[in-house]
Amino acid sequence: MIETKQRTERLILVAVDTGESHDIRASLEELGLLVETAGGDPIEMVVQNLDHPNPATYVGSGKVEEIRMLIHALGADGIVCDDELTPAQLKNLEQELDTVVLDRTMVILDIFAARAKSSEGKIQVELAQLRYRAIRLVGMRNSLSRLGGGIGTRGPGEKKLEIDRRLIHQRIGQLKQELEQVKQHRELTRQQRSRSHVPVAAIVGYTNAGKSTLLNRMTGADVLAENKLFATLDPTTRLLELNHDESILLTDTVGFINKLPHHLVDAFRSTLEEAKYADLILHVVDASNPTKDIQMHVVYDTLRKLGVEGKTIITLMNKQDAVTGENGICRDFQADKTLAVSALTGVGMEELKEELTAILRAQKIYVSKLFSYQDAGKIQIIRKYGQVIREEYQEDGIRVEGYIPGEYFEKIRNVPDVTE
Repeated sequence: MIETKQRTERLILVAVDTGESHDIRASLEELGLLVETAGGDPIEMVVQNLDHPNPATYVGSGKVEEIRMLIHALGADGIVCDDELTPAQLKNLEQELDTVVLDRTMVILDIFAARAKSSEGKIQVELAQLRYRAIRLVGMRNSLSRLGGGIGTRGPGEKKLEIDRRLIHQRIGQLKQELEQVKQHRELTRQQRSRSHVPVAAIVGYTNAGKSTLLNRMTGADVLAENKLFATLDPTTRLLELNHDESILLTDTVGFINKLPHHLVDAFRSTLEEAKYADLILHVVDASNPTKDIQMHVVYDTLRKLGVEGKTIITLMNKQDAVTGENGICRDFQADKTLAVSALTGVGMEELKEELTAILRAQKIYVSKLFSYQDAGKIQIIRKYGQVIREEYQEDGIRVEGYIPGEYFEKIRNVPDVTE
């Protein structure tokens, strides 16, 4: 029997260093991981220092010639640029280099297409892809004519890529309607959670920081957790039981990344906004990553763009089992609390539970009251919306100690205390 194996595409990574604060080498290394995740093989990096990317060809004409020679010398199948290319840049580079030209956005979209499992995720990915490709039909004509399942070819499929712009926009309209129905369903789910009066914590963080591993460790969930970028896309919510009958819902969210395509932010907005409607934020950081400060900045910047403000934030410096030297030093001046943890080994999990309990308790009012047997029904309010810590039946009434949310405190405040 003859076995056939699809050839891995060999790609050259290209970036323009404009002198901004971010580390261009780290950005290219991350692009290399993205390419590998998408099934490609990054074989070389090329960087050009410019005040701004060339509007016609991204890099200068001399660098274009250098890249052309490098492609032939290394037998590369194409290049991947570290920024999102304009239609003109894409078209001109393809003509100048006579090879496949991809950009960071195309690679991320390709990964999302491979990772999407739920119907919602598939709708979101296809919508993002079509929005991106609708304005690039001319520039992408050559690269989109390729066959097979290699990097940059997943998703809507060849038949959708060959149809004209009008039909693509019709499909975008259909997907937006489907996504609106999904959004309404998600809103309904949030309302049901709100009526259950169980607080919600959104787990956010840079991709591959360990969010899914944390959810699995804390709740016993069976979420896929791999050492890969964007291993999971679909949000998962699980109940975490804390001490003294306290509980909280933990919701895993899509991982963030530097230069996250705005098409994806728009398409995944209803999913990403889980953080906006949460009661508090668990910010997971890969403490072993030397670029963690940049990753933390990306997370906070994305949260601000989503309108996530005024939330209590606990930053978890994760992967302490892999920390060397000073990498694991816990510093996050934007967080209310910072903890050193390892979701893989369980280090710091009990401290995290205690911190969650303390935060939830701080949001409630302590109650110590002796209810008459005539007013015993009011105790049910504490049981339903808060926590009863101690309940003692005495001769003249029921002694109750516990916590209740402030909005329900008024319901029992005017109940006379038997000792009054």
